Amino acid sequence: MTIVSRPAAGPPAGPAAPELIAAGFELENADAPILHHGMNLADIAHLLDLGATGVIPPEAARRLLALLLATLDIPAEDFPYDPANGEPYNSRERYFVSQAGDVAGWLHAGRPRREAVRVAFRLRLREDLTDLIEATAGLAAEIARVSQEHAGTLMADQTYLQHAQPSTFGHYLLSFAFPVLRAGKRLDEALEWTDASPGGAGCVNGSRLLSDRAHVASLLGFRSVAEHTRDAMWQVDGLFDMVSAAAGLMVTQSKLAEDLEIWASQEFDYVTLADGYSRASVLMPQKRNPYALSIIRGAAGTLIGRLSGLLAVAKTPSARSDNLIFAYGEVPKALDLAVRATRLSTGVVRTLEVNAERMRSSLDSGFSQATDLAEYIMQTCGIDYRSAYRVVGHAVRQASAAGLRGTDIDGARLDAAATEITGHPLGLTGRDLSAALDPWQIVASRTLLGGAAPGEVERMAAGAAADAARLADEARRWRAVYTEAEEALLTAARQITEN
Repeated sequence: MTIVSRPAAGPPAGPAAPELIAAGFELENADAPILHHGMNLADIAHLLDLGATGVIPPEAARRLLALLLATLDIPAEDFPYDPANGEPYNSRERYFVSQAGDVAGWLHAGRPRREAVRVAFRLRLREDLTDLIEATAGLAAEIARVSQEHAGTLMADQTYLQHAQPSTFGHYLLSFAFPVLRAGKRLDEALEWTDASPGGAGCVNGSRLLSDRAHVASLLGFRSVAEHTRDAMWQVDGLFDMVSAAAGLMVTQSKLAEDLEIWASQEFDYVTLADGYSRASVLMPQKRNPYALSIIRGAAGTLIGRLSGLLAVAKTPSARSDNLIFAYGEVPKALDLAVRATRLSTGVVRTLEVNAERMRSSLDSGFSQATDLAEYIMQTCGIDYRSAYRVVGHAVRQASAAGLRGTDIDGARLDAAATEITGHPLGLTGRDLSAALDPWQIVASRTLLGGAAPGEVERMAAGAAADAARLADEARRWRAVYTEAEEALLTAARQITEN
């Protein structure tokens, strides 16, 4: 047996195995366009930082900055990313060496490839998150507007697809604005986490070449610095938060989409999707499929899967690349899908046709007044609620069997039911029961905080619209900060190259 000694340390001497290229580097390079612009900005900021501290010679800084500024104009799809070179950073290094020789080696001073990519990743996530926060605010605002418009559109609210109590379509729809806004706030918190610069962290313990990590953060428009250097390099918990918030946002939209799909059916006919959000069957000419709702529901399922996948690959010992190799592509794609689906939901709500007459007809055909009637009996007749519940339940069964509606129940029927249930009438014959039977009076009585009374719905809708506007304004404010920082960064780089 021949014993072959192998070096215990040092980089691999030969090329990557074809299996590694196919299963690893090809996938990483497929995600290179996601990080391309951010890596250019991260490199420029790093060079400016090295120049400010006197680490890099001025002429080398000028040459490299000029090269990076030119690289900014190369679209990602035209840049020579090649899986045979390894991960995208290696292709960038090879390209810079081909253009500038050993001068390109200054880019490695005080910074591993990991840091460059981490910075680029956060720059991309800031963009994705501000887009999603704005889309979320837009959906909440549209829900609030339509809810206010239908604050007086009567319908039977449902649980388990059964008539529950008289309500309005505005009150029902507005219930989705609040979880959407809460998701927006969670995304805003995720943006704050993302907006902490890992720049200057080095590998794990910092860098002796740089004295002020806040400089790179300022150059790139970060609002803070991720303090602990090892944590800055390897933290992923904020990724869980943002994908979880995006998945939760889509689950809320999926709930609405499922309701609307049922209500758009011929059996309900409560709502109709606009033509632009529907699709025809190629075989059955009578079909009008609410296709947009399927997209929204499918997006929710996809986001749940991406969150689960992210959590699974992140469950590693500390300081491993497993969780980030895949996150670079998966997290931006998850946020992008949430943006697209949220804008789709906004369009569906904005153009939704509400069949108010059909909703009212369905409400009048049922017995959703039963709870109010039982409470009326409890208060008027001085009996416990359970007994009143049994009396009304018996009266409802009798009326339903006779083909009657809830509004057809009168005092005589209630007395008859009470006699059967309790052994004596309640003295309701001849009483005016309209306050407990008329759906409009029932809804109008719900003036307590959060209730279905039109005035209360309008008040809540106005508040939701104001919260949505504040959320959108905050996202736009941070986007302006990022844009201004990038413009200032590039101006500083150009000034050096021109001197």
